[in-house]
Amino acid sequence: MLEATGQSEVFLDFQERVSRVAPVNRPVLLIGERGTGKELAASRLHFLSNRWNAPLVALNCSALTPSLIESELFGYERGAFTGAERRHTGRFEAADGGTLFLDEIGSIPIEVQEKILRLVEYASFERVGSSESIEVDVRIIAATNSNLVELAAQGRFKQDLLDRLSFEVLFVPPLRERKEDIMLLANHFAARMAFELGREEIPQFSEETIRELEGYAWFGNVRELKNVVERAVYRSDSLVITDIVFDPFVSPHNGHYQGKKEAPQAEDEVASLGDFTNRPLNDAVRELKLHLLKKALREARYNQRKAARILGLTYHQFRGLYRKYSEEVE
Repeated sequence: MLEATGQSEVFLDFQERVSRVAPVNRPVLLIGERGTGKELAASRLHFLSNRWNAPLVALNCSALTPSLIESELFGYERGAFTGAERRHTGRFEAADGGTLFLDEIGSIPIEVQEKILRLVEYASFERVGSSESIEVDVRIIAATNSNLVELAAQGRFKQDLLDRLSFEVLFVPPLRERKEDIMLLANHFAARMAFELGREEIPQFSEETIRELEGYAWFGNVRELKNVVERAVYRSDSLVITDIVFDPFVSPHNGHYQGKKEAPQAEDEVASLGDFTNRPLNDAVRELKLHLLKKALREARYNQRKAARILGLTYHQFRGLYRKYSEEVE
């Protein structure tokens, strides 16, 4: 489980938005990158609502095959299909009176979306293999890291369902927008890992390590930070942590990446002088800066301080350049 801990303005503002909508008995849509703590936000929404003493039921929709999602959500009767040897209660029925958290709702097939839409509209449904209508009182909290508006425009997500689920849309802030929280979380994870290992003293981070942690892009967000810190603590024989491994898939023998390969570069991504000579000066300079910025970030494994050194810039100069092109870099 990730930690809902922070002191940054963006984090506190998000928590305030969660607290404000929690008592309102309407659906909420949480949008955020992987590892940002969408499930924690859903839990907070539930326990700050009037349904706090009723069930909070969760389902990761991306973890099930399309054929299983319907029966898992709505349940099924004995004999509804091969292998259905007894009646099975679905998640909606189990969450009656409480909250159902649908994680990665963008993974749900259109046919099942239609059945969810009917439930939202009429507060009733039928189990698979049954014509008996079952009434339920369930608040839906959905989460995704997909662009549901775009999926709806492509016909892959029902617009009517999106309209009904988006009474309130909350954007879970990524860790790179919560710079003040990085060391707060890192120290928390370090202390907890030390306790788990039976160590009496809490490890500290060197100044260089702190700079590396605060300069890293954290595309895996809090979950990635937790892994990095816990790995550093268990590997360290000293109370001062000086060695941080951001990418565990880099071989210590040859430095080559042994895990998931990075996406191959498109042929036209590799810049040459000819790419810029026949273009307006401002456009050429802009493209060259963007190209060099992307290249430095890849070489530095998205450690911004290392990328700054590669480009021969100070960290503050690099941050200014990064902010200017952040949307295109990410």
